[in-house]
Amino acid sequence: MIDHADDELTEAFIKELHFILKHDTKDSTLGWFAVGDYKRRPNVVGGRETARPKDVPARMAALLDSYRAKDNVTIEDIIAFHAAFEQIHPFQDGNGRVGRLVALKECLKHNIVPFLIEDRKKAFYYRGLANWDDERGWLIDTCLDGQDTFKRLLAKFDL
Repeated sequence: MIDHADDELTEAFIKELHFILKHDTKDSTLGWFAVGDYKRRPNVVGGRETARPKDVPARMAALLDSYRAKDNVTIEDIIAFHAAFEQIHPFQDGNGRVGRLVALKECLKHNIVPFLIEDRKKAFYYRGLANWDDERGWLIDTCLDGQDTFKRLLAKFDL
């Protein structure tokens, strides 16, 4: 992420992240599993339907266009992008990992302290994602807490 922090966020880069995470895994041996490309089969996350495979390219393009049009990106903008990305759920599997890597990259690009979601706080993170459309504060607060976690790690290592 450090090497690509200043790069423009593109569909090609997001797909490359997915490829890096999923190649040489059991999933890559499945003919229907699109490693490094958008999903071919519908999927559900937390009981919620995600974007239909045929709608993913257009929805991802629109999300990226909207995000890249911002003049001054804030942590809230990055969290909102992340929530929208997870709602689209463009890949068959690995969406959370790819989405959090994208958030890390974008935080670095915009000189924002990144956030980490600790295992013991994942329930709050998932609740925030699931309820984003009705209550944005839950996910924002969870990510800001994750930012505090990152700050503590920086201080621990004198960075």
